[in-house]
This record gives sequence, structure tokens and C-alpha cells, in this order.
Amino acid sequence: MREEHIREIVDGQREYFLTGATLPVKQRIRVLRRFKEVFYDYEPALLDALYADLGKSRAEGYMCEIGMVMSEISYMEKHLAGYARDHRVRTPLAQFCSRSFVKPSPYGVVLVMSPWNYPVMLTMEPMIDALAAGNTVIVKPSAYSPRTSLVIAEIVSAAFPPELVCCVTGGRAENQSLLNQKFDYIFFTGSQAVGKVVMEKASEHLTPVTLELGGKSPCIIDDTANLSIAARRIAFGKYLNCGQTCVAPDYILCHRSVKDQFLARFTVEIRRQYGEHPLNNPDYGKIINEKHFGRIFSLIDRDKVVYGGAADARDLRIEPTVMDHITWEDEVMQQEIFGPVMPILVYDDIDEVIDIVNSHQKPLALYYFSSDRERIDKVLSRCQFGGGCVNDTIIHLATSNMGFGGVGESGMGAYHGKAGFDTFTHRKSIVDKKTWLDLGMRYQPYTKNGQKLVRMFMR
Repeated sequence: MREEHIREIVDGQREYFLTGATLPVKQRIRVLRRFKEVFYDYEPALLDALYADLGKSRAEGYMCEIGMVMSEISYMEKHLAGYARDHRVRTPLAQFCSRSFVKPSPYGVVLVMSPWNYPVMLTMEPMIDALAAGNTVIVKPSAYSPRTSLVIAEIVSAAFPPELVCCVTGGRAENQSLLNQKFDYIFFTGSQAVGKVVMEKASEHLTPVTLELGGKSPCIIDDTANLSIAARRIAFGKYLNCGQTCVAPDYILCHRSVKDQFLARFTVEIRRQYGEHPLNNPDYGKIINEKHFGRIFSLIDRDKVVYGGAADARDLRIEPTVMDHITWEDEVMQQEIFGPVMPILVYDDIDEVIDIVNSHQKPLALYYFSSDRERIDKVLSRCQFGGGCVNDTIIHLATSNMGFGGVGESGMGAYHGKAGFDTFTHRKSIVDKKTWLDLGMRYQPYTKNGQKLVRMFMR
């Protein structure tokens, strides 16, 4: 799509927004319900596309993509009216007589740029939140998941007029053309490298941004953990979507005294969930493309593999792989893995773990397996990370009742549910002053009696 066309789309959405058509709450709810109907009809096409792009099974496609979107729509339908109404606040005595309130207001024209690993959920959920807040939206799905992006474009076209929501497909040229435009808000999910570019381009127009990035999310196992439960839940969280999940456990920090016990249970659990021959398992996905396949496969150190390690370059599949005796000098610890390779490191003291986590870039997620409440509170309080779980992995993002987002290098801002509505909403602070009384103490010329009243009111 040429930049001139993209500019016309942005200008058209801004003109439409300025008419006030997106403001009525009943209209916003009608828009969401219409989208829900269309989205439901396209479920089979989306599941087929997710399998073609990522090898996602229909069960995983629904659980991690379709179902998440449906839940977000239902949540917004239920709560939107309450979120959108004016919220009255207490008025200071010095401003007597008046009414003070906060008025939630949409930003305007929003750009949502989404990645390829969960292309449906990570496109549709922020779009839903932006529409609920009363904005118009341009969505830009990833070129790396082309089949899914085409279905997303069809859904958007069927559910919305282009002046309300429009889908722009394509690659880097389209991304650049979009970032050259003036938006009122930009929501980006992807890598740190591209996130920096998005933030730099947004700064040219002083456009606020939400960045959902990533990082090396640690998974900590102490000597009081239920090792069987830990093995089962970590295997699920790590190898879901072939490890291509921004909040997947990137590496394990295991207490030295239980490492061998955990490793034995972990390999048994991987075999139980994915079978003896996971490369032939139709429910086990694939790496998105050859570039990422080559990068991930190059991180596997054959001398340190204790489970898995095999790959099928033709089908872009890598076995669930575990590597032991890893140090921070190993190549696998120099970058976010974003694939089905799990390195295991050991530690001796929980303070050592806290120092390790806080001495590296702030991760998007942190997972701690333990039954010691004092240690749990210590780790959750002292470590810096976006969000996480105690005795589980990744499920903290699967709710509309909590915001999801990063901190520091792993991102800024949050969404899901009310946090999503708030992200795409500016709050106007307004004082409605009455005219039947006008206290003179604030006006010049200042008097001693007036200043006494000011001091009395403003204590």
C-alpha cells in the first residue's frame, strides 16, 4: 500500500472521529457486538490460517487466540458503560461552590502494530480496548504470518467501515509509511529493537505509546517447590507455540540441591505432553520462518543437551530441548531465546537469585515455584519485572481482570480489561464552577483578610 493511500486512511479516520460518532457508549457496544458476530463466523478460517502460519493445532489456536479475544469482547460489553461514565471527585473547600469530575475521553486515531507469534490475540485485543474507549483504529498485523493477516483483514473489512477500523497489510514499507503519519496513540507489540524505532518515530509528533516487548523471563525453582507440578507447568509454558511466546520462561534458575530431581521430572513431563517423537506430533507447532529457525537452532550446544535437540529444517520444527550446566557466558544466555530451548542454571541462595534478576534487563515475566511464603514475598517485592506467577507460568496474561505489560526494557504501559480501556483513554479533569457565588479572596488587590481565608482553606 502506497504512503499516499495510508495518509488518506488516517485523514479519513480523523475526520470521522471529529464528528463525535465514536463517543456514544451505546454505539461502542453495538460496534463490539457486531465484531463479535463476524469474528465468530471467521473462527474456522482463523484456525486454518494459524495452522498454516505457525502449525498451531485447533485446540491451541482456540485456547490461546480465539478464546482470549472472545473473553475480552465479553468483558468489555459488560463493563464499558461503567468505565466510560464521568467520575465525580471531592472538591476542595477553596473551590466552593463547584463540582469536580474526571471525564474519560478517547485519544482519537490509534495505530495497533502486532507481531506474528499470536497474531489474532495480539491484534484484536488492543483493537477491542481502543474501540471500547471510543477511538478509531488502524491495525497492522505482521507480514511474517501472511495467512492470518489476510483473514484479519477480511474480518476487519466485514465488521467495520474503514473510517472506524482499517487493516493495513504488508511489510517494512507499510510499517515505515504508517510511522510517518501523525497518530494520537500508538500501541506496539514486538521486539525491543523495533520498539525503539516506534518510540523514536512517535516522538516526532509527541505521540504517546504503549510498548509490549519481551526479554529473558526467569523461572525460579527453590528447594521447597513441588517439583512434579513445577515440571508440568513449566513444560506447558515453555513449549507452548514452540516457545514463541513473549512471556515464555526463557531460562530456569534451580536450587542446586533439587536440580537433578527436577530435571528428571521435567524430561518425563516433556515426553508425556509432546510424545516420544515431538517432530511428528501434529499438535506441536513450528518455527515461523527459516531465519528464526536458524537463529534458534544455532543456540543449541550439543555438549550440553540433556533432552531433545533434534530438528526438521524442512518443516521448521525443533524438538523441545533442555540444556544443563549452562552459565551466563553461553550464547543461549546472550539473547531472548523465543523458541523451544530451555537452559538450566543453578543457584544456592535466594538473595543470589534476586541479584541475578536485577543485574540484567527487566524481564517481561517472572515465575517462582516455592512453598515458602516469606521467600515468595521477598522475590516478588525485590525483583523488577512486568508480571508473573507463583507456582505456574504465563497464565497471568489470560485474564481481563488484570493489566498485562512490561517495565523498563520489557515495555511500558498495559492492557486487558480496564487497563486496556485506560490505556486508550485520556482523563479530562474538570471543575464545574457555579455562578451564584464568587469568593473574592483570590483576586487582586490582595488583602490581609483575604489571605487569612486562603490560608484557612488551603491547610
